[in-house]
Amino acid sequence: MSVATDTSVDARVHPSHNHGERAQGAPIDMIILHYTGMQTAETALQRLCDPRAEVSAHYLVHEDGTILQCVPEARRAWHAGNSFWKGETDVNSRSIGIEIVNPGHEFGYRPFPDEQIEAVIRLGLDICRRHDIHPWMVLAHSDIAPGRKEDPGELFPWNRLADAGVGLSVEAYPIVAGLLMQEGDSGQPVEALQSMLALYGYNVDINGHFDEKTRDVVTAFQRHFRQEKVDGVADHSTIETLNTLLRQLPSFST
Repeated sequence: MSVATDTSVDARVHPSHNHGERAQGAPIDMIILHYTGMQTAETALQRLCDPRAEVSAHYLVHEDGTILQCVPEARRAWHAGNSFWKGETDVNSRSIGIEIVNPGHEFGYRPFPDEQIEAVIRLGLDICRRHDIHPWMVLAHSDIAPGRKEDPGELFPWNRLADAGVGLSVEAYPIVAGLLMQEGDSGQPVEALQSMLALYGYNVDINGHFDEKTRDVVTAFQRHFRQEKVDGVADHSTIETLNTLLRQLPSFST
């Protein structure tokens, strides 16, 4: 007899024991997308189920679109690690983690197959519908852990997900010559940039100094929303893309 999954899309259970209780009263209001970042899907799945590794995710999506559920959604999977979003540091208690098979930057990063992305979209739509997750709360691992994580990276097609109703995406402003702000700069424009990034949810200090932490957050933003050039420099394209993104939030829609 097969064990039922939480999702209505085609999936099967491959249980991991790496999970715990969610924080009392914590809503499930986020989806965090990862890539596995390992040489093979089999190695990644073994690690997600290995008690010694102390990592897991609720779902694993193979390159052919096969979906495995490793942790029940009611449980706290161990996928986010040291992370932050909109003041929340226990992201694991509030999120569903989806691992997407891809070798990642260390082992030959490559585009994600169509079948895999279509499966992520189906799964994401189902999770968002059941938990009433807002588009701006569908995030990359790199969004919640800038500088520490890169996944799912600049090849991940966020625009396809957003067009289907999963997450937010905006058309990136064209890249033009000239710099605006970069590491080492300081002043009111830097403070304004930091304020905008923090408003979206990123963990950045609003201190007017374009420090390493700010560079890492700008890099994470670019990986998600301005993928053509990921360099941690706040050029005109980055600033205008961020402005466009903020206007998608309900508080900026009037």
